[in-house]
Amino acid sequence: MQKLTLSIDERVIVRAKRYAAAQGTSISKLVETYLDLVPGVLVAAERRTPPVLGRLRGALKDGSVRDYHRYLERKYR
Repeated sequence: MQKLTLSIDERVIVRAKRYAAAQGTSISKLVETYLDLVPGVLVAAERRTPPVLGRLRGALKDGSVRDYHRYLERKYR
């Protein structure tokens, strides 16, 4: 295992120590777990389709973008 030195605000350290103690773990283990999770979370977030796009997917199967624009123009006159 390799050591790493971090510069962290004292208030954050105090809260982290309290949290780690309440969880029965160490700050080192908390940081290790967090850093291990971050890349996976970021990759998953990049792949995630916003809900509005998920609902719209396939909406133009029988039309074109031009048809959709005409539809919007008529709808919002």
